Amino acid sequence: MADEKKKKLTLTQQKYQQLAKQHEPPRPLLRNFVRAFFVGGVICVIGQGIQEIFIHFFNFTEKTAGSPTVAVLIFLSALLTGLGYYDRIAQWAGAGTSVPVTGFANSITSAALEHRSEGLVLGVGGNMFKLAGSVIVFGVVAAFFIGLIKTVIKMGG
Repeated sequence: MADEKKKKLTLTQQKYQQLAKQHEPPRPLLRNFVRAFFVGGVICVIGQGIQEIFIHFFNFTEKTAGSPTVAVLIFLSALLTGLGYYDRIAQWAGAGTSVPVTGFANSITSAALEHRSEGLVLGVGGNMFKLAGSVIVFGVVAAFFIGLIKTVIKMGG
């Protein structure tokens, strides 16, 4: 597909792309991998620590501590996004901040903050759920099919 696009470029455009590619600095992939791994791991360790607090100090079981742990991680991510710290961490860590719960909370909070001047309903609410809507629909559809498969397997066995 990339070759098809190159065929449509003029000779001058192709030469320019080659020249630009020669002068592009190399990407520090190893450094980026290490940072992402480290920050993603730290986020997971923080989550595990929060879960341990719920288990040991509030008498939750491992099963019941999961939901409040996720809620605290979402709250912390949204708070750090609102204060501007999460984006700084993401700039440094890259994909490491995309750990599912915190990354999703960051993206929804960012969308809300970006459109707050348009009002609470159409700006904040509308743009938050543009992003969240597709994720929610995917989750519901995936849960339906997994439940259907599980039911079919149970009926057969």
